[in-house]
Amino acid sequence: MEITEVRIKLMEDNSGSNERLQAFCSITFDDMFVIRDLKIIEGAKGFFVAMPSRKLTDRCHHCGTKNHLRSRFCNQCGARLDENRALRDADGRAKLHADIAHPINSGCREKIQAAVLANYAEELERSKMPGYVCRYDDFDDDFDAMPAANPYETSVPAAQAGPPLRRGPLRSHTQHARGGQSVLRGPHVAPRSDARHQGAPVDREAEFGSGL
Repeated sequence: MEITEVRIKLMEDNSGSNERLQAFCSITFDDMFVIRDLKIIEGAKGFFVAMPSRKLTDRCHHCGTKNHLRSRFCNQCGARLDENRALRDADGRAKLHADIAHPINSGCREKIQAAVLANYAEELERSKMPGYVCRYDDFDDDFDAMPAANPYETSVPAAQAGPPLRRGPLRSHTQHARGGQSVLRGPHVAPRSDARHQGAPVDREAEFGSGL
């Protein structure tokens, strides 16, 4: 796979708890597959790229409700939770998030990080120019412009589809006897004639009308 596009969204305000977060980004492979919400973070040894992730949860021992591993009390029943229940890595740091998508070898990770940080540097320069517009949010505009999917739409062209089907009013359910028991018949099943069961000829015109 080749990286064909990287879009950067610079943080307008990274004060407080977001002090290390510098930007969000999306990366496209082969003009066909997009991964969004990668993060560019300023660490102690420089900038690095964090993969999109989700918060890890576990279940309350009392009511079974899921809670984030940082929660000290259950969101449902209020029971006290063990603050040290999260797994820890080799450095002793609690594992509170799990990557949704991530490279599985160091070569792929370095390639993605190099492309993202290069585009981040270019975006910083572009942001200093008058009339700067962030391209990251264009994905939302493209999605909004797409027509809503019709679950009943088929791939048959309209010219070949023929005239629309005309359906008459639905009939109510009817009952008939079978083996001494009453059986409920759906409205889509035509009532059977007694003559048909006895092997006698059936007058179709009398049964269905003269329209046939």
